[in-house]
Amino acid sequence: MPALKSICLFCGSSNDVEQRFLDLATALGSRLAERGYRLVYGGGGVGLMGAAASAAHEAGGDVLGIMPRFLLSKERIFDSVEHRIVETMHERKQMMFEESDAFIVLPGGIGTLEEAVEILSWARLNLHAKPMAFLDEGDFWKPFFELMDHIVKGKFTPEEFLEQFAHTTTPDAAIDALEDRCVQLQ
Repeated sequence: MPALKSICLFCGSSNDVEQRFLDLATALGSRLAERGYRLVYGGGGVGLMGAAASAAHEAGGDVLGIMPRFLLSKERIFDSVEHRIVETMHERKQMMFEESDAFIVLPGGIGTLEEAVEILSWARLNLHAKPMAFLDEGDFWKPFFELMDHIVKGKFTPEEFLEQFAHTTTPDAAIDALEDRCVQLQ
């Protein structure tokens, strides 16, 4: 596995969420930049996406946003950073995958969940070994982890699959988990 240089962020794009989630995204963006990682994300200037990208940029970090053309007006591209415009959501996810060495999942909606599950599905199919960490605030992802345990207990997925992702509660713990997993894979 190559060295960890770029970390992809999956997260919500709503500004109507609790402030603590926006604060968590801001803290993560700052820490990624301070620790020398490029942030790869969906390109938006709103919600947790915008908070993380803005914080990473303000902290001097390298940021790459990838956005489908049809979302330009809805997610309002954060044009202070490098960005690439694609035509479809599939292209966006593929490029985010290709440009990243690991993934962090913050709170978000169905789109965030879909992105995370697709990357996990690809890992389950042995299409990649890139690590993932869920950065949780106030047990936001608790139902997801309960579902994963249920799937494993039902024998639909082997127990070792649960090692594909970490459950963390601070930005540094999420980054540390990704770094640790990359070391294990070398």
